[in-house]
Amino acid sequence: MHPLAPDLSKLTDDELQQKRGELQNRLMMSYRMGNADLVMQLQLLLQDYDMELQTRNQKMMDQMSKASKNFGNIINISR
Repeated sequence: MHPLAPDLSKLTDDELQQKRGELQNRLMMSYRMGNADLVMQLQLLLQDYDMELQTRNQKMMDQMSKASKNFGNIINISR
């Protein structure tokens, strides 16, 4: 987790995707410029954004499984 990352849980899904895209663009520019230190920092931030997205997706899947009777018949291959 990046120490200077903002609280990503307060962002909407659209804001989170938009800011992640901006970071991705900055990362590509940093690669082109050859700034290894900036690349490392941006990668750390992108990991935080990816973890937040995964957390939100898992919560959504959990809610769907509780709400639907048919959802329980799906075989879980993630473990």
